[in-house]
Amino acid sequence: MMPMNHDLERLQRSGIRVFTNLARQTAGCRMLTIGEPDLDTPKEIREAAARAMEAGQTHYAPNQGTESLRRAIAAFETRRGRRTEAGEVLVTVGATQALNTALTGILNPGDEVIIPTPAFSLYDSIVTAAGAKSVFLDVSKTGFQITKEALDACLTERTRAIVLNSPNNPTGVVLKKSSLETVAEAVRQRDIYLICDNVYGALSYVNCPDLTLEEDLRDKTILCQSFSKPYAMTGWRVGYLAAPEGLISRLLLLSAAQIAAVPTFIQTAAETALTLDVTPMRELYRGRRDYVTGRLRDMGLSFPEPEGAFYVFPSIEKFGIPSWEFCTRMIREAGLAAVPGVCFGTEGYIRLSYCYADQELREGLDRLEEFVKRV
Repeated sequence: MMPMNHDLERLQRSGIRVFTNLARQTAGCRMLTIGEPDLDTPKEIREAAARAMEAGQTHYAPNQGTESLRRAIAAFETRRGRRTEAGEVLVTVGATQALNTALTGILNPGDEVIIPTPAFSLYDSIVTAAGAKSVFLDVSKTGFQITKEALDACLTERTRAIVLNSPNNPTGVVLKKSSLETVAEAVRQRDIYLICDNVYGALSYVNCPDLTLEEDLRDKTILCQSFSKPYAMTGWRVGYLAAPEGLISRLLLLSAAQIAAVPTFIQTAAETALTLDVTPMRELYRGRRDYVTGRLRDMGLSFPEPEGAFYVFPSIEKFGIPSWEFCTRMIREAGLAAVPGVCFGTEGYIRLSYCYADQELREGLDRLEEFVKRV
């Protein structure tokens, strides 16, 4: 093979995809692996896209996003408490591209990024590909919250950014005000960016403190957001960045070189999404959360209380089996797929997704119950 970027050799395939694919290759296996709403995209959004295509909105969109969608996003963010102008918004191909553009745009080789773990593996992959270094802050021993002592131990002169994800994937935990104030003080005192991955914010079951609303942190904060989770638009691939206009203008150069622009008719559909109430979806997942956590407690499994998103992260430490082996055996012996905690940087846990139909959840949890009795 011809020479390539050496940093690519350090990238690992997503454990979520590994175990999902293994499940698909196993006859009769139930999957609780994917974090994708099982609901169809709302009719209003689909109809808006159809009207846009019929109206001829099939040509190139502006690199930064249509003026109409950026104004709608700015108004949406302002209503929730983050003062935002259209020039401070960059429309992206989902939160994945938003995160990629944000991190790649601010990092130089040798820079460090603090990632509280457990965490979505994408963060580390982007940091690695940028030639930078991930510094993992393990919160599993501190109630899945960030302490000053732990954060201080991670900070160095090379620290360029801190990534926050609340509600968290894979735990569903919401960071408390004390955790966020610890991070805020560190950011205020240093020349570092705060990357806020807020894709599950609309699916929080409790009040979710949010540093993107802090006025004195605006110049250092980059908000990454997606339409995928709250509006069941995973296949549409649309999200956005919100940051100071000067920073957006620089990140726009990178984004334009990567993807040009999100299709125009999809942006029109996204405008309609912002007018919809996500309460019914959130309440659906709250009910599923209650059912799943109740079943896990009956099995004698402990876990951090999920207060948002659609995941639960039960501990399997008492079984004395590494999470990768546990999940592999569970597929083969019980016909149930989950994701090993090690894929999120934290051993001794597994991630279960509850964005599946009720019957699938019941069958999956029945299989888990039988498996933990035998293991």
